[in-house]
Amino acid sequence: MGLTITEKILLKHSNNKEISPGDLIFVKLDFMLANDITAPLAIKEFRKIGAKKVFDPEKIALIPDHYTPNKDIKSAQQAKEVREFAREQGIKYFYDGGRVGIEHALLPEEGLVLPGDCIIGADSHTCTYGALGAFSTGVGSTDLAYAMTFGEIWLKVPESIKFIYYGKLPKWVGGKDLILFTIGKIGVDGARYKAMEFTGEVIRSLSMADRFTICNMAIEAGAKSGIIEPDEITLEYVRSRAKRNFEIFYSDKDANYSEIYEWDVSNLEPMVAFPHLPSNVYPISEVINKNITLDQVYIGSCTNGRLEDLRIAAKILKGHKVNPNLRLIITPATPSIYMSALKEGLIEIFLSAGGIITPPSCGPCLGGHLGVLAEGERALSTTNRNFVGRMGHPKSEVYLSNPAVAAASAILGRISAPWEVEVKE
Repeated sequence: MGLTITEKILLKHSNNKEISPGDLIFVKLDFMLANDITAPLAIKEFRKIGAKKVFDPEKIALIPDHYTPNKDIKSAQQAKEVREFAREQGIKYFYDGGRVGIEHALLPEEGLVLPGDCIIGADSHTCTYGALGAFSTGVGSTDLAYAMTFGEIWLKVPESIKFIYYGKLPKWVGGKDLILFTIGKIGVDGARYKAMEFTGEVIRSLSMADRFTICNMAIEAGAKSGIIEPDEITLEYVRSRAKRNFEIFYSDKDANYSEIYEWDVSNLEPMVAFPHLPSNVYPISEVINKNITLDQVYIGSCTNGRLEDLRIAAKILKGHKVNPNLRLIITPATPSIYMSALKEGLIEIFLSAGGIITPPSCGPCLGGHLGVLAEGERALSTTNRNFVGRMGHPKSEVYLSNPAVAAASAILGRISAPWEVEVKE
């Protein structure tokens, strides 16, 4: 019996001669990360176990991206603790000030997470790097403390589910819609502790931005990881960025999967997830008749804050004004993306439309900073979660969509389809 790409990567990083789903194994790690929320907890545990030095200061990234620039004294204290630890340990990849970006956009951009890697992060959306053909998963801060000390971690080899997508995606439909559609089909526990392997002609046609979005949200189906086999698009993205060597893995043709799903998505519409689960999805044609008015639209995050997303939003917003009844907040995911958006004239389009531009930050996504919702407010967001209270007050509502739907909705003041707005080419 052959192996899946996930099993091959884990086998390569273990001392085992063979592995099977369900086995508990130790794996050597290529890279690990934490942010300003999770790193202080990991540092506390690191000191509690008596560790003095991290196993390798060049294999750890510390990225204070959630509450910086600091919003209050507590967040300032947390960032300070991370900053001092990074200096004490000589952490090479510590990002602060104007260098910080949203971790899951920043690390691939910096060439620090690569195909064939085994990566953990004290953040649930660490599964994003599966888009590069890596095994990556989120862990708790205690696990990260152990990994920072010894450079390895134990985990259970996950079963894999294969998702095959056929056809050609219609206009305004992208990776966000594919993953919302998929989660809608299998539910938020449909891939519990499994590896979601995405493949097919549609996946192979997608940009890296779309692939990152898909793998990012594997956790929203309960998965341990998401992964896409590397191809020429992957390599084109990686070659100019990689800071070390990497190895490519592919699934064997006779690899074993717990389930296989196959869908023709030629007629897929932009999808909208209603409160309060990413699986509560509806096609946009069913949504626009409901006249769901909005108080805020958010375009950004580790799902849709990349340059490709901003280009889509700008294309729709160009020459239009944001509806006076709502706030449009836009977050370029990294300083590099911000700079590119500035040079391309996207920021000017957003500002002319009446949008608010924030520095790179995870803040709005988790209701922590730069766009918190009040009681009874309703937001449409390009983020990855719409749980109760996710973006602010427990009695607020969050809907999820792709950036095209978000931009159109910002103009019309209600959840809208992109084709309801005149696009001024």
